[in-house]
Amino acid sequence: MLLQRIITASILAPLVVLSVLLLPPDYFALLWGLFILLAAWEWTALSGQERIVPRVIFLILLTFSMLFIHFWTVFLQIVVEAFDWPEVRNYSGILEWLVVPAVLWWILIMVLIRNAADGLVKVEVKPYIKVIIGWFVLFSAWMFLSRLRALYPTEITLYFLLLIWAADIAAYFTGKQFGKIKLAPEISPGKTVAGFYGALVAAIVCALCFCLYIYLNLGGLQGLMIPNLVLLSVLTVMVSVYGDLFFSVAKRQRGVKDSGSLLPGHGGLLDRLDSVIAAIPLFYAGIYLIFRS
Repeated sequence: MLLQRIITASILAPLVVLSVLLLPPDYFALLWGLFILLAAWEWTALSGQERIVPRVIFLILLTFSMLFIHFWTVFLQIVVEAFDWPEVRNYSGILEWLVVPAVLWWILIMVLIRNAADGLVKVEVKPYIKVIIGWFVLFSAWMFLSRLRALYPTEITLYFLLLIWAADIAAYFTGKQFGKIKLAPEISPGKTVAGFYGALVAAIVCALCFCLYIYLNLGGLQGLMIPNLVLLSVLTVMVSVYGDLFFSVAKRQRGVKDSGSLLPGHGGLLDRLDSVIAAIPLFYAGIYLIFRS
């Protein structure tokens, strides 16, 4: 299993890195959107939707949501020309506020899993509620990773992905070596407190390395950038861990180990994207604040 995971990761990781570095923002958003739609298909199965038609409708609605956001400025221009309302352009920045409910959602999930994991697993949620939740978290993940790639230096997006990967690897091996106390045994018996702290240490190391990279390539650092980036990285990894547990709750409620079988050794695509999906809204919000401070 570990060998399969390594082989799959060694193939996918370079392709993802190249897509971040080489693809224009629009094409990156398209590729990321395809990944999200594949993950959405798996989520509909976890939600208890077994019929094909509702699952396809969900994908169509998610696609139209992404297209609406992607062509937001075009939509505003149409409104300007149709209603002679130039002031509507002032609403172009309203999209940034959509990160607030996404961040609050994942903070709520962290609190619930930390304090009531067993009850969360046993709670019965209607399939249509799960579908709505899935739309919200998947749409948010697509939107803010796409905007991160489009609005900020490419290195920021690459750093985010490397941060999540490094934390995941550190958690796995630290947990294997030192893990005795379970982090949330009701949800995921494999996750340990030692693995959690290993991920946080990896976040600190990644942040310091990235600050060093900025210093060497840009010739200096803003005074508060190091503590800000370290704090943001630690919080991002914390959310990523509990985001992973959130999707584990969905799998446990459904009675399956993996969300799918698309990736050998890893399970479904959602199994690999869960941490990224959960962490990107908070990371985007943090980067937004850092760049405007």
